[in-house]
Amino acid sequence: MSEDQELFDRSLLRRRRARFAGETAEHEFLLSHVAAEIADRIGAILRDFPLALDLGAYHGLLGRAVAALPSVGEMIYAESVPALASRCPLPAVACDEELLPFKEMSLSLVVSGLALHRVNDLPGALIQIRRSLHPDGLFMGAALGRSSLQELRQVLIEAEAELHGGASPRVAPFADVRDYGALLQRAGFALPVTDAELLTVTYPNPRDLMREIRALGGGNVMAARRKAPLPRGTLERAEEIYRARYGTADGRIAASFEIVYLMGWAPHESQQKPLEPGSAARRLADALHTTEHSAGDKASFPAATGPKSKGR
Repeated sequence: MSEDQELFDRSLLRRRRARFAGETAEHEFLLSHVAAEIADRIGAILRDFPLALDLGAYHGLLGRAVAALPSVGEMIYAESVPALASRCPLPAVACDEELLPFKEMSLSLVVSGLALHRVNDLPGALIQIRRSLHPDGLFMGAALGRSSLQELRQVLIEAEAELHGGASPRVAPFADVRDYGALLQRAGFALPVTDAELLTVTYPNPRDLMREIRALGGGNVMAARRKAPLPRGTLERAEEIYRARYGTADGRIAASFEIVYLMGWAPHESQQKPLEPGSAARRLADALHTTEHSAGDKASFPAATGPKSKGR
């Protein structure tokens, strides 16, 4: 993508993640949850994966969980921040998630946990992942979905609009689960599957939530962000709104994280393919023990007369 289309300032993202590299292990609740889920899913697949990659590895939590499976051989850790790559097991490489240095058809498995939602060219990144897999290789990842941090987004917008007469973007937008599925198809993956879960996590206060977001690389690094930091008064007002609207009975605050799981296979001729229309060996009516009735003559379509709108 061209610079004027970029959503994230990737250089700033790397600098901020490097600043919090030493704290990542202290804020790994979401990473740990995703690592356990992805490892469990891969463990249920009756397939061996001799060479795997953990892409956007943070400090290697996901890769270690997957590498512990008996079906997984060697694990490579790839992280765009050298300070984090140095905390991963070996072999580890420092590389951008959008510029993979791996040979085509060299990997049997690629996993990624909470990293791909912050790339500018997600379709391009997925295409590179698919090309790095040998035929019938597997990609499985997790990314934040549209409902993530909706509470924080709303209160920051409301507080800034109330005190300054307008608001600038403070929390990045995230894709919908259907969008992720469409991107897997667009990237050429076979048998793509996406599903989502919504987690509600409580924190002592909004500032603890924001610190955890920054430690996981989710601070405001949008290219269109307002360069001046959020004024203290605006932040305090946002905290007041947050507690009033999303406070819990025990005095904490709630935050939503939608985790979208993505899975797709590099195409291979052995994979199951949809049947051709009309190739079924039995009629559906026979299987349902019902009588088939004709729907009548095929409908004809009138000639187009111009654009029309349709209510829904």
